[in-house]
Amino acid sequence: MTSPMGMALITGASSGMGAIYADRLARRGYDLILVARGRESLERVANAIANATGRAVTPGRADLGNPEDLRLVESILRTDPSVTMLVNNAGIGSVEPLLKADVDVMERIIEINVVALTRLVYAAAPAFASRKHGTIVNLASALPLAPEKFNDVYGASKAFVLALTQSLQAELSYDGLRFQAVLPGAIATPFWEASGRSLENLPNRAVMLPEDAVDAALADLDLGELVTLPSLPDSDDWNAYDAMRQELIPKLSSNVAASRYRAASRA
Repeated sequence: MTSPMGMALITGASSGMGAIYADRLARRGYDLILVARGRESLERVANAIANATGRAVTPGRADLGNPEDLRLVESILRTDPSVTMLVNNAGIGSVEPLLKADVDVMERIIEINVVALTRLVYAAAPAFASRKHGTIVNLASALPLAPEKFNDVYGASKAFVLALTQSLQAELSYDGLRFQAVLPGAIATPFWEASGRSLENLPNRAVMLPEDAVDAALADLDLGELVTLPSLPDSDDWNAYDAMRQELIPKLSSNVAASRYRAASRA
């Protein structure tokens, strides 16, 4: 029997926040399609959630950096009307500074964090818009607000995710779609070891459990918030930051250069 909540497709679902999203959404009544590269870990997560919740859970092994695998996932989003939520959780990172980084690794980060995510959004959003219903959750990072603190390409890739989500909200929210960008700080997941840094190098007070991050993000999704920072104590801080950004927008394009530059030019 099809769930009245529909189906949630979650990428990067074999561990970390993706696996927690799968558990939490199944407990909310969603059936699931779980996408990840590791077949054994993915099937283990899928079986555990199906047994615990009774929901239909379909594991789908796919490498989103492989064009053929990516197109298969896109096809599901375009053609399966039971899919009502996309959680773009898959992502990779690096801690290497530019002068030590391998540009091929940087390109892989862009392929997964930017290109694959964008293609999945472009598959899901038109399908959801046609049905006037659907939710897209994009996992970004707090790094767009602090790009100096981590690898440059990784931070830039997550800034793209935030900007894309804000633009989607402006363009398509009237069609009954919901969008959310989740901006976690350091989370205790395998991501860190895969990126080349141990969590032991970070103070305990700066590292959140993935369960807490996902629960905060889902609570904020219920509240209808576009941007979620699970660690931020006071949402007024983000609202003030975003209000200042909005005030800048009318000043960003003009037919004349700012007077301070003209004065400097004459001098």
